[in-house]
Amino acid sequence: MPGILIADRDATERAGISWLVASCAIPYDQVHTAGTMAEVFQVMEAHLPQVVCMELDMIDKAHWERFKLLVAQYRPIVLVTTSEATFERAMQGIELSARDLWLKPQTPEYIRRVLTRCCQERSGDERLEPGAGSVQGLRKEISYLDLFLPGSSPVGQQKVMLAQLEDARRHSELLDFFSGYPFRDKPVLLPTKDAIAAVFPADATLSWSQWHQFGKRLLMDWEASSDAPLFLVIHDAEDSEQSLQQKYEQASQALHLRFFKGYRQVSMVEGSVNWLMIDPFLTPAEQRTWIDMLHSGNREQLKQWLYAHFFYKDEPYPEPGLLRIRLTSILAQVRRYMKSHGLDSALLEEAYHRVFETILYAPILYRIVTELLLFINELLDTFNNRGDEIKADVIEQALRYMEGRYTDPALRLEDVARHVDRSPAYFSTLFAQKQGSSFRQILTAMRVKEAQRLLLETALPVQEVAERSGFVNANYFSKIFKEKTGTTPRLLRNQKKR
Repeated sequence: MPGILIADRDATERAGISWLVASCAIPYDQVHTAGTMAEVFQVMEAHLPQVVCMELDMIDKAHWERFKLLVAQYRPIVLVTTSEATFERAMQGIELSARDLWLKPQTPEYIRRVLTRCCQERSGDERLEPGAGSVQGLRKEISYLDLFLPGSSPVGQQKVMLAQLEDARRHSELLDFFSGYPFRDKPVLLPTKDAIAAVFPADATLSWSQWHQFGKRLLMDWEASSDAPLFLVIHDAEDSEQSLQQKYEQASQALHLRFFKGYRQVSMVEGSVNWLMIDPFLTPAEQRTWIDMLHSGNREQLKQWLYAHFFYKDEPYPEPGLLRIRLTSILAQVRRYMKSHGLDSALLEEAYHRVFETILYAPILYRIVTELLLFINELLDTFNNRGDEIKADVIEQALRYMEGRYTDPALRLEDVARHVDRSPAYFSTLFAQKQGSSFRQILTAMRVKEAQRLLLETALPVQEVAERSGFVNANYFSKIFKEKTGTTPRLLRNQKKR
């Protein structure tokens, strides 16, 4: 029977695992413990334990290379534990070819099951007849090394399935479920931070539709025992030249499809996900549309706009990160509406930041859009209930008025001041204080921006571009345009052509 070394700085941890081995009758013939690296080296060299349960946090830099050398020399099954869920700790486990990584605290049942399996494996190795243990005669044991390091994983027909719960803290429940599930072809289970990877053997030959049916049945069986939403990705590529690391990378990318599909789904992939690239920012016209919809309080129009732009039924889907940026661009217009209507109470501010967090981190697009709509409706309700108590921000009103009329060459500061019911002198001072630029500078910037758009997106003559942007004289337009952009209108258009 094999021996085991339990190495941990915490005496309680060492005693707990030792007690588990004894009380559950896991047949290790010797159980050694170590609380320092000196004790670890002494036990490994004197007793050659076949299984080493090692706390990564106790290995300092001075002892790291020696410990790696002993592992390479004696080739025990290595199990690593840590209290730090970091990439560095995961890479250390990979360097040691660790069979499993336990993030403290780990459940006794899971520890018992892993230790029992390791004991059975080592006992089986010892019963092999002479010569039967050659490398050529054994199937390569799949480990974390095969998933994460290019060039180390085998090439073949192995299938990779990734299972992800909405609440990653419950992945230990899912691992218990998989460990006891009656798979026809038993997979190697490798829990990661984001999901549980299941690697099925190359001889698990099922068709694409059979794998899909298998995934659906697995979902049904899981939901019969748990209320935690589950999303499955099954990598079913026919390319036998792909390594496990490549399959795992592609399956991990496909986990993001849940952003559009939701949980309780099975996604079959054969390669990399082809995301649709989009411009994540609202155009000036879209910004004006949003401001108009919010100021008019047209809830149905707001809802239909969001549904039309964010509900995707077919692939290719836009890259999720770009959609999150686009949603924050919309939220910026909502913020502008809040400021212009004095909707800055503590409760609304808290709700605003909650929606912002939802946009950044919520796993499902439908939920994000729903939360955004609910928040907008709350703002509109608050505005309607308070009525005249809310005084619209003077500068925001002025900017909105200018955005709708900057193409009018006759637009003057006096016109805008009259619109917001302020004297021209007071409005001019207030405008400069709030915006950091004068009324004329802001108005010119609006006109130049519109001229840039027309020059790049249309074939209109420069004279007409000037008129449509609010400039009366084409020569004056060219002069101002060069001052603001560093180039002439014709050069800008020629650069586009080239």
